[in-house]
Amino acid sequence: MADRSLRTLDRSPALAPLLTRGALLSPAKKLTLNRPRPHADRPRTRLVLPGVRIDLARLAAYERVCGFPVGDDALPVTYPHVLGFPLAMRLMTDRSFPLPLLGLVHTSVEIVRWRPLAATGLYELSVYVDELTAHRRGTEAAVQTEVREGEELVWESRSTYLARHGARAVGPSVREEREVLPVVAEWRLGGDVGRRYAAASGDRNPIHLNAVAARLFGFRRAIAHGMWTVARCLAAHGVPESALVRGEFRAPVLLPGAVGYGADGFGSFELRGEGRVHLLGEVRAV
Repeated sequence: MADRSLRTLDRSPALAPLLTRGALLSPAKKLTLNRPRPHADRPRTRLVLPGVRIDLARLAAYERVCGFPVGDDALPVTYPHVLGFPLAMRLMTDRSFPLPLLGLVHTSVEIVRWRPLAATGLYELSVYVDELTAHRRGTEAAVQTEVREGEELVWESRSTYLARHGARAVGPSVREEREVLPVVAEWRLGGDVGRRYAAASGDRNPIHLNAVAARLFGFRRAIAHGMWTVARCLAAHGVPESALVRGEFRAPVLLPGAVGYGADGFGSFELRGEGRVHLLGEVRAV
């Protein structure tokens, strides 16, 4: 953290202007993407937003679309990601961030909730780009989000985002496969899931909102937000008070559509549909 400058914000950034700026900067960034310098060309700023209170109406909308009980005092384990997302977008749409926003793919998330967070609490958010690394399909950025109550770290996450471009010499792909988990529930997903989640989370990436925009990026229909798939599975699975959650996004979920939620009773869960693995995850106590 010593090489990062600290910047304190007085309010959460508005997402719409950030998404516009990211789209406008993307073509220029794509031109230089095959010449990244992973350890130099990342933002060196740690953004901090103190005095964060939860909008309870927006929280309730999030709980409904993701399947969490509405009105619980404790925040859903995935909700701090929503709070930190505008800060992450501010970093990833900055000129100093070398990867283009357009086409950036959320590949994984790891969350540690050290203890439950009250919906009525007062928190400090901080977000920074931890590293850029070479990936067999391009370059991957790791974004770290932390939540504190007073001086105590109560929640943290690490999300990875992949920009696809020329293959890089980092060795063959190795994916640990596991047995198909027993299907616990089958969910039919309406075409409005992306729009409802966008309204609750603020993530209004057009590929989640309508088929026309999704086709521009190679999808047959609009796709569900990756963080919605994780949240929906965790709402069904249950999460210990102090927990580690991991999710690996394998393939997009098309909307409308149908998926099967699988779990083994020991912490592993997954989402599958149409012969594809959409999400592999695990949750355990810490």
